[in-house]
Amino acid sequence: MDRGVTQALKQRNHSQTILDNGLKILTVENPAADIISARIFLRAGSRYDPPGKAGLAHLLSAVLTKGTRHWSSFEIAEQIESVGASLGADAAADYFLLSLKTVSADFAEIFAIAAEMLRFPTFPEAEVQLERRLTLQAIRSQQEQPFTVALERLRQAMYCDHPYALSGLGNEETVPEISRDDLLQFHRTYFRPDNLTISLAGSIADEVAVRLIKMSLGDWQPPAAPLPEVATANLSPKPQSVLTPQETQQSILMLGYLTPAVCYQSPTSNAIATDYAALKLLSTYLGNGLSSRLFVELREKRGLAYEVSAFYPTRLDWSHFVVYMGTAPDNTAIALEGLQAEIDRLCKAPLSHEELQTAKNKLLGQYALGKQTNSQIAQVMGWYEILGLTAQFDWQFQQEITAVSPELAQETACRYLQTLYLSIVGPEAVLQQLSPVSN
Repeated sequence: MDRGVTQALKQRNHSQTILDNGLKILTVENPAADIISARIFLRAGSRYDPPGKAGLAHLLSAVLTKGTRHWSSFEIAEQIESVGASLGADAAADYFLLSLKTVSADFAEIFAIAAEMLRFPTFPEAEVQLERRLTLQAIRSQQEQPFTVALERLRQAMYCDHPYALSGLGNEETVPEISRDDLLQFHRTYFRPDNLTISLAGSIADEVAVRLIKMSLGDWQPPAAPLPEVATANLSPKPQSVLTPQETQQSILMLGYLTPAVCYQSPTSNAIATDYAALKLLSTYLGNGLSSRLFVELREKRGLAYEVSAFYPTRLDWSHFVVYMGTAPDNTAIALEGLQAEIDRLCKAPLSHEELQTAKNKLLGQYALGKQTNSQIAQVMGWYEILGLTAQFDWQFQQEITAVSPELAQETACRYLQTLYLSIVGPEAVLQQLSPVSN
């Protein structure tokens, strides 16, 4: 592609530019406010942690901002705070993210700092040691939280040897083994322009954004070696129950089901996101808000739940559909029956048109509200690109949601919500009474 050639995308005035070094730039000009938000995505999240180094991407995100070849941690903070901007790093399961927000007049200066972080971090040894200790404290703190323990055990049962089985923070065995050399090697491997997507939204023209990004990153050349393939285990659903004794004030129950990645193509349709859209609707129907099915039936009518909900995260690989409840320990068995009955109901009969339309309205309304700010727009746009979906998925997803019928929702539930993974955390005496459901 010729340098600087920009193609206007068909939807929502997105523009896309790919530089000669492979760096991808997505822009949405929004002059409503004098603010620019940028998201710098790399395929380098916890999914890419090397074996035995779980938590590496997270640790790198914690120390990336702690110094570069030209600036110390204090100097970076001073430059950013002096103009009221924000700049931070994070690592999710499928991506590494550098986020910034600033007024338009300061964008060039703040982006130059972000580019320096991307290319020339120093990972000071003292900062690495400090962040290792803080990470271990966070891991130990999570072990005292029944919800987090239940989810971690559920994830381990579902994903086995797949990277998704592990917490993004890592664990007490792997984090102490992560060295500064590991951070440098991970950085050399994945921080390269042809693994980079920059999405911007705000008061900036596409050609200006491209010019400023070229100034900082246009001469960055990718190494000759291709990006390494990430080894991921093949998954096949196998029912499993994990009961974890913990003397808690409530029992946490989680029912999980392996479900397809967002890019999965349905065997019954040419539309790439049909199963994904249907599962998103089912999750919304079951557990989104005070009017959701689980909240009304199990908390309001039966008084079983302290909290009850459902979630279905978007993933590059296999995802998971989860319903969960916090309940009084004495109600654990009947609460489990109630959760299972609500899942079974989805397979036994289709939702009414009214139930399904209510879920659609809620989901599409929240989806629209999630793209109001420049930060939200930049996040969604870059995230879709990392998933391999492109900006067209924005309208495609909404079309897919609108097209889901009661029959399709039922078929999807029957296809995926049959093989149960169960994780319960609660008092040992209560769990012993549930021995028939354990392996």
